[in-house]
Amino acid sequence: MSKPSQTAAYCGLFCESCSLYVATQEEPERFVQLAKRYGKTVGEVHCRGCRSDVLSFYCGTCKIKTCIRAKGLDFCVECDEYPCAMLTEFQALMPHRAELFDSLAYLKENGYDCWREKMKKDYSCEECGTINPTYDMKCRKCGHTPPNPFTERNMARIMETVDRYKKREEQ
Repeated sequence: MSKPSQTAAYCGLFCESCSLYVATQEEPERFVQLAKRYGKTVGEVHCRGCRSDVLSFYCGTCKIKTCIRAKGLDFCVECDEYPCAMLTEFQALMPHRAELFDSLAYLKENGYDCWREKMKKDYSCEECGTINPTYDMKCRKCGHTPPNPFTERNMARIMETVDRYKKREEQ
């Protein structure tokens, strides 16, 4: 198995599909919006992936990452305690984590390289190939709807979360 890239989160998420990662890599104009949404500074939302030295306010304090690194493992699925209560609770909180256990099962069965290719396909626009963040409702390059297969499969859960954030921002 190849060594995981800095965008392969220990928990099984694909960092390249995160708005914070996309803003850091390609769309600095997203920073102001994201910083405002989270009540953070622009610097606090920068992130280059779970295994990098530049982590967002959220990823920099991740207990899952701390746990897996302390055990000397690459992914949660390699742990004797998998799936633990911490990972199960983490998965249930947000729709971008909806397929976390499926992702980890695929990783275990097929290896890192195949998992990475699957993640790229799951989060890429079927029209132009651009990797899109989970909560974008259309492709950020060509406008195709849905922006990727993951979002299409989980649209109802994602829309509930987007609506909740919009209501919070309006207050």
